[in-house]
Amino acid sequence: MLCEKILGSMADPAFADCQADYVEIEWHEAYKRLHQKTTGSGLEIGIRLDTDILTRGLREGDILWQDDNWVIAVTIPPCEAIVIDVDAAHPDMVAKVCYELGNKHAALLWGETEMQFVTPYNEPTLQLLNKLHGVTACKKLVKFNFDKSISSTVSSHTH
Repeated sequence: MLCEKILGSMADPAFADCQADYVEIEWHEAYKRLHQKTTGSGLEIGIRLDTDILTRGLREGDILWQDDNWVIAVTIPPCEAIVIDVDAAHPDMVAKVCYELGNKHAALLWGETEMQFVTPYNEPTLQLLNKLHGVTACKKLVKFNFDKSISSTVSSHTH
């Protein structure tokens, strides 16, 4: 089966009565056009999207296929991430955190609070962030919400 466009979202009322078969898309695959995947029920699918996906990305709950009672929807599984908290007494460190992560071309997302950020995990970045005054960083399992993306792109590009 070939899926070629996003039909809507599981959050849309039009899909409220549909049963969902989910296909896992890893966070670093969300901005790719082509995929060959297997859904949770074992159905093999191909995904071929237009170039709009390069800037929009696949999101949790995106629907890629529908029939009368079933949909195939995207789920983005949790992954290891660094959750960064900047102490309110040191707001100037937000710029330093953003600079360091931007210099690494790391994806950056808003966290749960105004002074919290999330980035994909790697040990050197975690150690670097924990050396910054007024910054606390820890490794956690996180489900990325690309609606909170700060980066202009989400990629796994590194130097």
